[in-house]
Amino acid sequence: MELTTEQLFEERLGRYQRAIALEPVDRVPIAVGSNTFAETYGGITKQEVVYDPAKWLSSEIKFCRDFPEVDVLRNNRFWVPLYDAVDLKTYKFPGRNLPLDGALQFVEDEYMRADEYDDFIASPARYMMEKFLPRIFGEMGQDPARSHFAFLKAGLAQAKLGEVMRNRSIQLQTQCGMPQPATGAFLAPLDALGDVMRGMVGILKDTRRNPDKLLEACEIMTPIMIRFALATADPFRRYPIFVPTHKPTFMSPKQFDTFYWPSFKKTLLGVIEAGHKVRCYLEGDWSAHWHHFLELPKGSILLDIDDPADNIFKAKKEIGHHMCLAGGIASTQFILGTPEEMDARVKRLCEECMPGGGYILSGSCYIPSNTKPENYKAMVDAAMKYGWYDRNLKPKPMEPLPVLKGAPEMGDKGMLTPWSVKKAEFGGIPGDEQLIQKPWESIEDMAFTWLWNWVF
Repeated sequence: MELTTEQLFEERLGRYQRAIALEPVDRVPIAVGSNTFAETYGGITKQEVVYDPAKWLSSEIKFCRDFPEVDVLRNNRFWVPLYDAVDLKTYKFPGRNLPLDGALQFVEDEYMRADEYDDFIASPARYMMEKFLPRIFGEMGQDPARSHFAFLKAGLAQAKLGEVMRNRSIQLQTQCGMPQPATGAFLAPLDALGDVMRGMVGILKDTRRNPDKLLEACEIMTPIMIRFALATADPFRRYPIFVPTHKPTFMSPKQFDTFYWPSFKKTLLGVIEAGHKVRCYLEGDWSAHWHHFLELPKGSILLDIDDPADNIFKAKKEIGHHMCLAGGIASTQFILGTPEEMDARVKRLCEECMPGGGYILSGSCYIPSNTKPENYKAMVDAAMKYGWYDRNLKPKPMEPLPVLKGAPEMGDKGMLTPWSVKKAEFGGIPGDEQLIQKPWESIEDMAFTWLWNWVF
């Protein structure tokens, strides 16, 4: 009997959730975290993907209907009019300052200076507004009216992007029965400082030249990232929250254990204790570091294993009993391989990674945009041939995890203008103070959260 769209959504979501939780499922989920091939397959340009949400959605709907075996779908996270509103300097985009079908590019620089840690630690919000954002927002170099107007446009564009993403999720669910692989995002504190702010060279120099200030800044960034994750997460707690990782592959175990893991572990635990699971991209070769995930609650994190693709087998042996793993198909195989090679690869993955559960079929963190359609289809067909546990199981969505702890308090560190300052400026409150204070702090918190969109 053919499933309704609602039943199909629940079956896919249940299969995905239960695999992450290391529970029995009927078959291996086909649940790639990022699938840029879905855009190319839909026949639209890369510029249309990042500028035209309607065409972006239509390409995904076509993909969902042509590959109904797929269990979750996510690809693009950019809507470039938001970035155009402030003239963002940290990215280049297709069709604007790159060729029409060029891949977007990150522009790395030391947008935070090495001698500015004290300013950041003293007041993160003031530092962002006075020093960091003026360096990455071209519009802030214009006249004051234009600069202020750019902030207004960016706030409105951020709201528009939220509407785009909500609509996309609803349409994929109601039209195609398709869940999301993740909702919301955050970064490891060191990555939050090292990606856009200090840059690769700067942050690694800091581990030698300014280690104490770097560690203090990571401690400041930890509650910021937890709060950002929870502010952007699925309110129904159906989907994990996404976190990419960027610096560990360049760090020795000693550097990682000192500078990266302590604050990252606190951040992960904060998100987990708030009732969420996490989808973590272990970008690059994490094999020297991934044993640390054994310190976290079992079944709480889905780990995407990057190239080299055979790392999936090592990860299965070392941590696959404790956390769900995704991956195993190299990016090059999607682009340069053959359907016969894909079939053989999926067969091996199913034989070696499925036993005991906790495995999701995927590329190495993503499916490249120039994937051959016949290779993708071969992956899907092979999963349906080799990837079954028990055809009689009917996976259902799981109940949300209990909330053990809410977002961490930040006090004045999490505000530019604390209530105590604003209250003094009012010169006294003759009415109910709470009726004024609560919305003031809520909006202040929303504005503070908005600042951290720009470190991704």
